[in-house]
Amino acid sequence: MEQLAVVWRAMALDRDPDADVRDLPGLAVRWADSRFAFWNCVTLTEADTGAELLARRLAQAADIMRAKRRPGFLWLFEDLLAEEARGTLAAAAEQAGLRYAFPGTAMAGDLLPIPEPSHPDLTFARVTTAAQLESYADLNSRGYGFPLEDGRDGLAGSALWTGGVHAYLALRDDVPVACAATVEAAGRLFVLLVATDPRWQRRGYGEAVTRKALYEGARATGLTRATLHATAAGAPVYPRIGFVPHSPMGFYGLRE
Repeated sequence: MEQLAVVWRAMALDRDPDADVRDLPGLAVRWADSRFAFWNCVTLTEADTGAELLARRLAQAADIMRAKRRPGFLWLFEDLLAEEARGTLAAAAEQAGLRYAFPGTAMAGDLLPIPEPSHPDLTFARVTTAAQLESYADLNSRGYGFPLEDGRDGLAGSALWTGGVHAYLALRDDVPVACAATVEAAGRLFVLLVATDPRWQRRGYGEAVTRKALYEGARATGLTRATLHATAAGAPVYPRIGFVPHSPMGFYGLRE
């Protein structure tokens, strides 16, 4: 959760210096109001949250989300909830006007450094130009089912992504087919926005480019521990690299 709060602060402010970035009692708001919904985030921050407090926090999160122009997600780390609260989560979310969108898993590992990666089909290129950044955005849009314009709104023109983030494209015959990035965050290397073009999935391309982003990020920073938040599609891949699943996550949007 703390890694999410650190990284998403930077990502939201990169999109808009006036983004809603607040640490409230029990809630972290990281909301860029971007068309790219992943940059619009609220998360619960208290450990051992009981059922009554959970209901209040979900209602507060939903109120914050309703006040925004663009949709986003509540990221909920289930291990922060007390046992009795986990049993009431579905009903409390419904009462707050939230809908369950999709699952995730928080993972971490003391896995760095790793060997320099390679794949017989691929070459790798660091994202340093506007054209490469657009390709990175388009891969995420295709991989996660967003309109291309939404992904581009999330990344276009970013000096952070072409400089501070270790963002890499995997190229097959010079065509971008997958992407992954790492960024330094509070003593960890955080993996974000991993995606593979649906036409090229199940060939190991996402794993290969993730290894590349980790390898280069570790080489640049000297960090040895990495963290990430995996979607269901990526969850089987990351343990092969050395990540250990820790907390189940739920992503919630507003009920229409």
